Amino acid sequence: MRARSDVLELAILGQLQDSPLHGYELRKRLNATLGLVRALSYGSLYPALKNLTAAGHIEAIDTADLPHALAGKRTRIVYQLTAEGKERLASTLGSAGPDSWEDEHFDVRFSLFDAVGPEVRLRILEGRRMRMLERREGMRQHMQAGRERRDAWTLELQRHGLEQIDREVHWLEDLITHERRNTTDSQQTTSPANPTSPTHPAATPSDTTKE
Repeated sequence: MRARSDVLELAILGQLQDSPLHGYELRKRLNATLGLVRALSYGSLYPALKNLTAAGHIEAIDTADLPHALAGKRTRIVYQLTAEGKERLASTLGSAGPDSWEDEHFDVRFSLFDAVGPEVRLRILEGRRMRMLERREGMRQHMQAGRERRDAWTLELQRHGLEQIDREVHWLEDLITHERRNTTDSQQTTSPANPTSPTHPAATPSDTTKE
C-alpha cells in the first residue's frame, strides 16, 4: 500500500508544480491524465494531501489570500508546493532507479517527462523496455509450459497479453530512438553562444497510448 501511496503523492506534487489547485481540480486532472488513478476518489486524495501537508511538502491556503485568478468572492482552500516540496519533486524526478520502471511508477514518471532532462528520460525508457522484455520472455516460457493442458480461451487470453507487451516494447523502442537522436543533436548543436533545447519526441502521452 505504501508504494501506491508514494506514486499518488508524486503525481500530486507533479500536478502542483505549475500553480496551486483546488482539491476538485486536482482530482479532475489526475483522473484525466493518469490511468492508475482514473477511479481516484476523494477518499484516496485527501489522505494523500494530508500526508504531504504533514511532511511539509505542500500547504493549504485560503484563496482570499491569493493575488491571482484563483482568488474570488467565494473562499476556497487550494494546495500549493512548499520549498521542501519543490526540492522533493526535483530530487525524485532526477532519479531513474528500478522503481521508476514499474507499472504505476512508470505511468506517473512518464506523465512528468516535461520536467526532467533527456538523460533521465532515456534511462527510464530503457529500464522500462528491459522490464517489459523480461516480462515477455517469462510469459512466453509460461505459455509454452503445459500448453496442452490449457483450454482455447485461456490460450487466447495469454496470446492477447503477449501482444500487448509486444506493442509496448515497440512503442518504447520508438521513444528511445527519438530520445537518443534528440540527445545527440542537442550535444552537437548546443554551445554557450547558441543554446538549444532538446526537442520532444513526436509521440506524446496524448496521442500515443499504450494499449
